[in-house]
Amino acid sequence: MKVIIKPLLALAIISSTTLADSKKADIVDTAVAAGSFKTLAAALKAADLVEALKGDGPFTVFAPTDEAFAKLPKGTVESLLKPENKATLSDILTYHVVSGKVPARKALKLESATALNKKEITLNVRDGALYLNKSKVVTTDIRCTNGIIHVIDAVLLPPADKEVSQTGTQELMTVAIEKGVRLFNHGQHGACADLYEIAARASLRMTDTALNAHDRKALQTALRASAHSRCDTTRAWTMRRALDRVMASTR
Repeated sequence: MKVIIKPLLALAIISSTTLADSKKADIVDTAVAAGSFKTLAAALKAADLVEALKGDGPFTVFAPTDEAFAKLPKGTVESLLKPENKATLSDILTYHVVSGKVPARKALKLESATALNKKEITLNVRDGALYLNKSKVVTTDIRCTNGIIHVIDAVLLPPADKEVSQTGTQELMTVAIEKGVRLFNHGQHGACADLYEIAARASLRMTDTALNAHDRKALQTALRASAHSRCDTTRAWTMRRALDRVMASTR
C-alpha cells in the first residue's frame, strides 16, 4: 500500500501549489479560478447545479478537465448543453459527485462509491494510479471550503437507470444501456456500439406502441450514422444519444 500511496501524495502536493487559495473558496469558485475547467463550469451552469455545489456539502468532486471533455465525440458537449438535454447533463454531472469528503488515502481503500445520482462508481488502483471506472485521477486532494476536488482525465459515463420499464422497448433499451456502459468503461467501445445497434434494430421490430414516428426516425438516423462511422467511440455515443432520447420519450 505504501508503494501505491506515494505517487498520489505527489499529486496532492502539485494540487496544493497550483491552487494555493483553494481552502478559502468553495468547489465551484476553485474550479473556475483554476482556468482548466471552463467546460465543467459551463455544464454546471446549464444544469443549474452551481448553487448546489456552492452549498455547505461537504462534497467530493471528480472534476474532468477541459481536455477530458474534448475527448468526447465532436458535438457531444454542445448537444448536452442544450436546454432539452438538461436531464441527461445533470445525470452525468451528478455522477461525478460523492457526498462527504473522500481524500485520496480513503479512496485507495474503496472498491466502489455511490454518486449523488445514486449510481455506482468503480474504484481501482493500477500502476500506482487511482481509476474511477476507466477515468484516471491525475491530481488529488484539492481542498475547498465545502469539500475536495480530485481531477480526472476523462468524463465518467453513468450507467442506465434501473427503474422498472413499462414496455418491452424500454426494458430492452435499459438492459442494453446498462451492459453497454460496462463495455464502454472497460474500453470495449466497438462492442458497446454493436450492442446499442442491436437494441435499436430490435426495438424497431417490436410490436408494442412505445415508439412514435419521431422515436423511429431518431433510431434509424442513428443507425445510418453509425454504419458510416469508422470510429467505435463515435458510434457508441451516436447510438447512446438515440437510445437516451427514446427512453426519455417513452417514459
